[in-house]
Amino acid sequence: MAPNEIAQKLLLQGAQNAWDMLSEEQSQKHITTGSGDLNGILGGGIHCKEVTEIGGVPGIGKTQLGIQLAINVQIPVDYGGLGGKAIYIDTEGSFMVERVYQIAEGCISDIMEYFPCHHDKSSSGQENLQPESFLAGIYYFRICSYTEQIAVINYLEKFLGEHKDVRIVIIDSVTFHFRQDFDDLALRTRVLCGLSLKLMKLSKSYNLAVVLLNQVTTKFTEGSFQLTLALGDSWSHSCTNRLILYWKGNERCAYLDKSPSLPVASTPYAVTSKGVRDAGSSSCKRVRVM
Repeated sequence: MAPNEIAQKLLLQGAQNAWDMLSEEQSQKHITTGSGDLNGILGGGIHCKEVTEIGGVPGIGKTQLGIQLAINVQIPVDYGGLGGKAIYIDTEGSFMVERVYQIAEGCISDIMEYFPCHHDKSSSGQENLQPESFLAGIYYFRICSYTEQIAVINYLEKFLGEHKDVRIVIIDSVTFHFRQDFDDLALRTRVLCGLSLKLMKLSKSYNLAVVLLNQVTTKFTEGSFQLTLALGDSWSHSCTNRLILYWKGNERCAYLDKSPSLPVASTPYAVTSKGVRDAGSSSCKRVRVM
């Protein structure tokens, strides 16, 4: 489409005033992370119409949080959720169905605990509150190369047009194949920026959240090597929010590094048998993440 045709299309769509934008934003529900403290620093949870990057060292809980969000987005509207479905794009092969089932059971258990009077065993809602229903609400794509990743992201618009109940897209991880197989760094940056712009457009067009899980790499700064999120500073501009997961002693912590509307903040969290929850005990080696 030529630039003048694009401009004409935008003019025909008309402008939206800032008051309507604020009212729409305030009326939006968020996708809970499973941790009240983590929701707190995120302004209520993961926001629709935004791209959120979540990065951290291996074993910190990135995939656990990604799976938790794929389950939690399906919490029925009657129980305070969005009642949507999820797309999970797995580039590393870390999506374990047994763990998904376990987290779904934990989510259902919490719903029963928090809404004991609201729950009616004879209602049709009882049928939806089954682990099998939550697993059926996750559309899973296994990606084995960066070309497949590009193809799937380009295919998303058609898929979302056919599945309008999808409310979150998770890519775990967005960087894996581009770090392994892509030698031309300048071209890699351009391709990734193009993909991020497409994902941001999809998030706004279809009122859904996009969550990009990211790996860490080493960076030489101030005379020493330190851990930083992969793909460098240019990639950091491709997301709306950036959440960094790190170890503080034996405790998992999350640090909100970037947000257009929220202050920088951090909080501990835990990964339990039920999924991501408020801080509990853990036992792993401390790793510094910048």
